[in-house]
This record gives sequence, structure tokens and C-alpha cells, in this order.
Amino acid sequence: MKNTKKVILVTGASAGMGLEMAKELLHDGHTVYGAARRVNRMDGIKALGVKIIPLDVTSEASMVAAINQIITAEGRIDVLINNAGFGSYGPIENVSIADAKYQLDVNVFGAARLMQLVLPHMRSRQYGRIINISSIGGKFATALGGWYHASKFALEALSDSLRNEVEQFGIDVVVIEPGGVKSEWSSIAADNLKKNTGNMVYNSLMDRFDAAIKKTQANNAEPIVIVNLVRKAIAAKKPKTRYSGGYMAKAALFMRKILPDRLFDKMLMSQLK
Repeated sequence: MKNTKKVILVTGASAGMGLEMAKELLHDGHTVYGAARRVNRMDGIKALGVKIIPLDVTSEASMVAAINQIITAEGRIDVLINNAGFGSYGPIENVSIADAKYQLDVNVFGAARLMQLVLPHMRSRQYGRIINISSIGGKFATALGGWYHASKFALEALSDSLRNEVEQFGIDVVVIEPGGVKSEWSSIAADNLKKNTGNMVYNSLMDRFDAAIKKTQANNAEPIVIVNLVRKAIAAKKPKTRYSGGYMAKAALFMRKILPDRLFDKMLMSQLK
């Protein structure tokens, strides 16, 4: 596609990485739609020129309306950035199946449905780029994060399958795997952890996990680190299938690749002492 100015949809644009993505991609000269449930938190980027859309990725009607609004206004969607997501933490024994389903609804099924909705428009133009914000937690799983990791493992698998299905139509599918990044994610994960106390036998593990999260927060990267990876994925003639960045991302992914499971488990659990 010769035109470098893209029509871009960023989900989860009310805070953290999504907010920064919308602002910076607008600065790059693109037409940017920022979508989220909490539209009242996007007045700042709206004033800059980001086009704001209310979006609940657990609502079929909301997702259909959002895509239709962009197509009606712009005639196309060049880039979908599936950034909306959160972390629901707690022992698998304690987390309710209802909460687990909601985690998957937001992180997996919402992203998948938006991909389904944009694909016909991308296929008709023989161009498109879908960028799924996963996590280094889509490659390995820690204690207490079972359902969050399950959602990110699933998003990685869907991305791989879709990439091979739609390459023939000129559509690229890219996965971004952030490590530690400064955002609301840690506080939301910690709040969910406290909510899922349930069976008291896990309390000691949960306390140590909570302490480990708080200890590392100061080391987390600024969101711009991930924004710059997204920029690369958008600008590249043929993007990589995966980009990673943020605190401990490269090191953790390398260790997961070379260490056997038991030794990797031992390394992860040693961080909770």
C-alpha cells in the first residue's frame, strides 16, 4: 500500500499503552480511532484529534457498531490494534469460572470478533495489518496467573493460525509481547489477586506474589517502548511475526527457550522468596 497514512483502530485506548499508542500514532500523521468503555478518560487525546469510539469488547452490538462507524466515515480500516485486556489473578482453585470466562471474553473472544469484523474490509482491498498485544506471559505461565496466561497463550495461537490464513490476501498478523510496562495492569492484577483469597492455603503464596509485583514496578518500562514496536510493525514492508520489549522481556523469553520446564519453574518461583 503506497499511502503511508493509515486508518488505525486502537482498542483499550483509555489508559496505559493504548492511550499512548493512540496519541503517538496520531502524531505520526495517521487517522486514529481510540476505542474503550471509559470514553470520559479520553478527553485529552480527543482534543488532540483522536476520534473517540465507545467500545465494549464483550458486546457484539458494540463491536459491530464501532467497525461500521469507521467504515462509514473512512471507507477502510488499515490497522487493527487489539490492545484491550486485563489480568485476572488468583489460584486456579479459587478463581470462579464466571471470572475466568470474563477474562477470556475480554482478552480472547473480543479480540477474535474484532478480527472477524475487519477482515472482509481488509480482504477487499488486499491490504491490512492486525496487531495483537499479547505478553511475554503468552509464552510462559507463572503461579496465580493461570487464566490470564491461558488468554494470552490463546491469543498467540489464534494469531499464528490467522497469519497463515490471510497472508494470501495481503494481510499481516503481528504479535507484540510486552514485558513489564508502567500501566494500570499491575494494580488491576493485584486487586483481582486480593479478591480471590478463597482457600486460605494459598495466602502465603499470594502475599509473596503481591510483594514481588510491587517490588518490580519501578523497573517497568515506559509505554513508549511498546508504542515504538507498534510503529515498526506498521511501517515495515514485511513486519516480523513477533516483537517484544519492556522490563525483562528479552531475558525471560530467552530463558524460557533454553531451560527445561522444571528448571524454568524453579527460576520463576525463586522470585517469590
